[in-house]
Amino acid sequence: MGGGSYTDKDWKSFSTTRKYDDPKTTTKDIYNKSKIDEALDPKKFSIRESLDGPDNPQATPIIIGLDVTGSMDPVLDAMARKGMKTVCQEIYDRKPVTDPHICTLGIGDVEWDQYPFQATQFEADIRIFEQLEKIYLEEGGGGNDHESYILAWYFATHRVKADSFAKRGQKGFIFTIGDEEITPIITHQHFKEHLNDGQMNDMGCRELYDLTFPEWEIFHVIVKEGHHARSHFGQVSKSWQDVIGAQRTIPLDDHTKIGEVIVSILEIAAGKEHGKVINSWDGSTAVTVDNALKSVSLNSGYSPVALDQAL
Repeated sequence: MGGGSYTDKDWKSFSTTRKYDDPKTTTKDIYNKSKIDEALDPKKFSIRESLDGPDNPQATPIIIGLDVTGSMDPVLDAMARKGMKTVCQEIYDRKPVTDPHICTLGIGDVEWDQYPFQATQFEADIRIFEQLEKIYLEEGGGGNDHESYILAWYFATHRVKADSFAKRGQKGFIFTIGDEEITPIITHQHFKEHLNDGQMNDMGCRELYDLTFPEWEIFHVIVKEGHHARSHFGQVSKSWQDVIGAQRTIPLDDHTKIGEVIVSILEIAAGKEHGKVINSWDGSTAVTVDNALKSVSLNSGYSPVALDQAL
């Protein structure tokens, strides 16, 4: 997958048809699935592909993992109406990476949910948004103070075929977004039950991170407005920093600015100076992005080792 490219004209037509600007359009109108879409069910597919092609000869895979438990509906709503559009438009305008291929994940809780993981195709055009709308909002989760965000890392290492690293030694990007602590472990039984992968042994979060990091740049955005993070931000942040480091743990004050934060991280990873990235945004957006990225201050250009050295 991943043919074509994003255009603002296509977005305007799509969003108008979907009535995204109409205040009467609810989150459930956008994400209207009553159960998992089989096309996004990891038990129904084996591999997602981000491959070079005529339209995108140097594809860069970008995985965006969204928490679909009950507390995160506002984030899902904002991503559909604004956030993903910002990601697509600004990547094409600013060009921090070549030929972006975007895959969206719906992430829940392997301990409580029936469908804790969903994955769209990698796409480069308006199909990004068509795929996003297929995500089922199970709105589950449990009282265990974590959601299964690290399934995004498993997905990247075991269920993605990407040319970027294989052909050019260029890492892809993983952004997970939510308000709870990092998942301590995914068990063999969870892999078998929810992902149809009976070959996987128990995998702790640090082990899975170490396995994934050589080929993927990994970030987690903590939504501080989320119900759990509002009350327990310190412990949420520490749980992530202990595994992925402070420079990859992104505290976000305003969930409507997720798109701007993702694009800014891509620019910093590409070597653009932090201050110039912040100043490229207007007013309150610049303040929000600055607060989120204070610890992401890389002095070297993007390379497979640049972010390792910064840690």
